[in-house]
Amino acid sequence: MIELSHIRRSFQVGDQLVHALDDVSLVIEEGAYVSIMGPSGSGKSTLLNLIGLLDRPSAGSYRLNGQDVTALSDYEQAQVRNRSIGFVFQMFHLIPRLTAAENVELPLLLAGMPPEQRRPLVDAALAELQMTDRSRHRPDQLSGGQRQRVAIARAVVTQPKVLLADEPTGNLDQHSGAAVISILETLNRRGITLIMVTHDPEMGRRARRRLRMVDGRLSGTADGTA
Repeated sequence: MIELSHIRRSFQVGDQLVHALDDVSLVIEEGAYVSIMGPSGSGKSTLLNLIGLLDRPSAGSYRLNGQDVTALSDYEQAQVRNRSIGFVFQMFHLIPRLTAAENVELPLLLAGMPPEQRRPLVDAALAELQMTDRSRHRPDQLSGGQRQRVAIARAVVTQPKVLLADEPTGNLDQHSGAAVISILETLNRRGITLIMVTHDPEMGRRARRRLRMVDGRLSGTADGTA
C-alpha cells in the first residue's frame, strides 16, 4: 500500500544542510498498525508528513496504492490526501470559531460534497466517537479528550485508507489518552492502516510493527527488521 524507496529530505538551515531523512526505504501493507519511535529530531514527524503528502522528498520515490504520488502536482496530491489519508495531531488543529460538527464537516466541504450528503456522514462520525451531545460546542468548550475525539471524527469522516497519528495523546491525561488509543486501535481493526509517531515506549509497543528512527534513518525494529 505504502512504498518508500530511497527517500531523502534535506533542509537548508542557515549555512548548514540538514538531512532530516537519509535514504529511507519502507513498505507498509494495507491494514497494518505501525509505530514510529525515536529521539526528538530523528525525522519521525518528517517521515509522517511525507507519507501524508504534506511534504515532498528531496530525492527518492513514494508510491501509494501503486501510484507514484511524488510525480503529482500540488493540486493532485491534495486530492489524494483528502480522499485517502486522515490526520490526528497532538495539538488537535481544530478551527476555534467552528463548532465540533463544522470542524468534522470541513474536509467534506473542501471535497465539494453537497450539504445533504455531508450531514449524515458528520452525524455518524460524531456518534461513533460519542460526541453527538457536543456537536454544537466550539473547541474552547471541550476538554482535551473531547477535542481529540472531534479531531479523530474529522480524520475519518472521509473514510480514508490511512490514518496518521502524530503524538495523539501528547496533550492528554492518562485516562483520556487511553481512550483515544482504544478508538484508534478499533479503527485499525476495522481495516484502516494506522501509523503512529510516539515518544512513549509503552504506547509504541502496542503496535504490531515497531519502527525506530535515528538521525533520519530507520535503524530497525524490536524484531530486528525494518
